[in-house]
Amino acid sequence: MMAKAHNNSDTYKAAAVTLIVFGIIYLIDRIVGFGRLGLPWVMNKDYFLLYTAVIFLLLKHDKSVGLVLLALWLILNFGLITALLGTMSAYLLPLALLVVGIILYFISTR
Repeated sequence: MMAKAHNNSDTYKAAAVTLIVFGIIYLIDRIVGFGRLGLPWVMNKDYFLLYTAVIFLLLKHDKSVGLVLLALWLILNFGLITALLGTMSAYLLPLALLVVGIILYFISTR
């Protein structure tokens, strides 16, 4: 029973930090503007899933939520990743899916 309470505490903390980070990002964008700083990609809605995944990976003891969010971001941004990696990307996505799947499988069997 104690592990479940700890898990909820981790989830609440990660969700709270995510909301705080989003608020800070929006506030900085309104005050300074990432576009004027040469960083327009910071406010790209596709990256908010990545920010959430990283925060959940850093703050939650159970990494499965963060890994699933990261895998979703990778799948949804396949075009960006292939553009950045060139010909190597043809092998990277299948390998990444295999690695994430194996990690999730081993986490689920513990």
